[in-house]
Amino acid sequence: MPEEARRRFQAEPVARLATADPEGRPHIVPMVFAVLGDTVYSAVDSKPKRTTALRRLSNVTANPQVAVLADRYDDDWRRLWWVRAEGTGRVLEDTTEAEAARALDALAERYAQYREERPAGPLLAIDVSRWSGWAASASQP
Repeated sequence: MPEEARRRFQAEPVARLATADPEGRPHIVPMVFAVLGDTVYSAVDSKPKRTTALRRLSNVTANPQVAVLADRYDDDWRRLWWVRAEGTGRVLEDTTEAEAARALDALAERYAQYREERPAGPLLAIDVSRWSGWAASASQP
């Protein structure tokens, strides 16, 4: 199941990141991502934001336990599925570091927007300790 869960997860263009602040208040945001092995990467990019000091980054610094959810909805409910990646988040500030550079390359390979304008970072790295999920049918894509 973990391999199938990872395969479905990687095929989706967007997922939802769930973090919690030090008081345990949840924060959920959509994110684009790339997966390298059992690590999920996302970058702070140039899309309009009020600040680059994003709550998801401060939450991960204070409480590194995170979950990321990718899912597929279809009016044909036999095609429904979801995958959750649970793990520990890290903030990569230095985008010239080898790990960050590999992650940026993977993000640029996956998203044309990142090929046109490489994100300046920082990056969020999530070391996945558990892939889990559900599917209405094992035979669906």
